[in-house]
Amino acid sequence: MPIGLGLHGSAATTGARYQSGRMEVSAMKVAAIAVGMSRTVSWQGGEVVTSIFKTPVAGPVMARGSGLEGDSQSDLRVHGGEFKAVYAYAAEHYDWWRSTLGRELEPANFGENLTISGLDEPDLCIGDVVRVGDAQLEATLPRLPCSKLGIRFGDPLMVKAFAESGRWGIYFRIAREGRIAAGDPVTIVRRDPARLPVYEIARVHVFDRRRAETMRLLANHPRLDPGWRDWFLQQLAGTQ
Repeated sequence: MPIGLGLHGSAATTGARYQSGRMEVSAMKVAAIAVGMSRTVSWQGGEVVTSIFKTPVAGPVMARGSGLEGDSQSDLRVHGGEFKAVYAYAAEHYDWWRSTLGRELEPANFGENLTISGLDEPDLCIGDVVRVGDAQLEATLPRLPCSKLGIRFGDPLMVKAFAESGRWGIYFRIAREGRIAAGDPVTIVRRDPARLPVYEIARVHVFDRRRAETMRLLANHPRLDPGWRDWFLQQLAGTQ
């Protein structure tokens, strides 16, 4: 379900600047695979159950059902399930974040399952299908941050910084089960004819909820997560 971020102003400029361009990328490849189980951590005076701490594995790892073998999600309201089975993040984002944050980063620091070199996230559209190893994954949603990202970075302000960055990563559903290993090539095997970028969901939700025509297009896309379809329809009806 959508997470209320309530961002506006300069955030839109920051995100649009990345989204309007294209990264200089080479052929796509799985740079790393990471999985993790639920754990309880102390955070801001309380105890929180989270699965954002992922550990790299060489693989091969089986992609089946609603996730990767050995991986779990703790809060199924905002993570996991059919439309958020596998989270991928472009390896190229890491250099930008190191420079922006002024700190070193750990592998899978954003809680991603697949770190993919050459992944042009703004170019991926809802319904596009990529082959990764023996599996096929269908692009579904951008990642909108929740408080767990702040826990992972030890900084609650990271949630806002991530939303404003426009470097959101891509969620995939598992269109065909199969094994995935580090080093596997990633190839696009199907381009959805509607050509509606996954990132449009986040652009509307984070930066500009007045884009009625875009929301209509999103709501009418047959491959859109039903929860998001309901949200866009509610926005269009003026009920939220």
